[in-house]
Amino acid sequence: MSPQSSGKSPKPAKPSQAKAKAKAQAQGKAKTKARTASLPRRLAALGAVLALVVAVVAVGMAIGKSGSGSGKRGPSASGTSSADPMQPMYEQAERATSRRQDGDPLALGRKDAPVVLVEYADYQCSYCGKFTRDSQPELVRKYVDEGVLRIEFRNFPIFGKDSERAARASWAAGQQGKFWQFHDEVYAKLRKGDALAEDKLADMAGKAGVSDIDRFRSDLNGSASEEAVKKDQKQGYDLGVTSTPSFLVGGRPIAGAQPMAAFDEAIAQARAAAAAKKNGK
Repeated sequence: MSPQSSGKSPKPAKPSQAKAKAKAQAQGKAKTKARTASLPRRLAALGAVLALVVAVVAVGMAIGKSGSGSGKRGPSASGTSSADPMQPMYEQAERATSRRQDGDPLALGRKDAPVVLVEYADYQCSYCGKFTRDSQPELVRKYVDEGVLRIEFRNFPIFGKDSERAARASWAAGQQGKFWQFHDEVYAKLRKGDALAEDKLADMAGKAGVSDIDRFRSDLNGSASEEAVKKDQKQGYDLGVTSTPSFLVGGRPIAGAQPMAAFDEAIAQARAAAAAKKNGK
């Protein structure tokens, strides 16, 4: 007699067997979930800038989250822009954050450079200083001087009044064409608190080549510098930036003073994407 015609019902599974089966199913689901989560890990590893993807996507702009700056690698730069599903959001982020203005004193490089690096930084931030001393000169030599990269600085003071005063001072130095000289002078070593008092900032401005210190002081304390700093801050906060330094390289987020290789890769990816777009690919 066949099993179908025997009239006997199959024996129910023992409790221990049911538990084992449920556990195996749960483990399988967990593994699948982990594999899925690992796909955007290059963005999730950036803690201060998925706030960027989530917030930016929500407003039609785009970015990713930055955080610990763990240096997780993204997709190979040898691929085309179409190989990265995030590319449309990177392009939106680049358009939303880069200014590309003629004569911008807070920018280095050609206005029409294929890649723009936007930096959000605080003058009391030790890692911002590390980036300025270690990576910025090499970026200028390798990419800015070659017409590949434009660097645009955004004042993003997050450590209180001393940081805000230093940010306004950098803007004031920029009004006399000495922003980058002043910027590098402040970041030459870690300065905090009283080291960023107005008189100390005026001394640094003089060392940076600012010729009219009275005008520098007036600009520092004027409403225009306050408005300029608040504008930069608002852009950062609107994107979800919460720590410094945070960067966008062609819209791609990088958090922290990462090794030069991280910037090399992001620039190569952004450059390849810009070339593909220009060629209609």
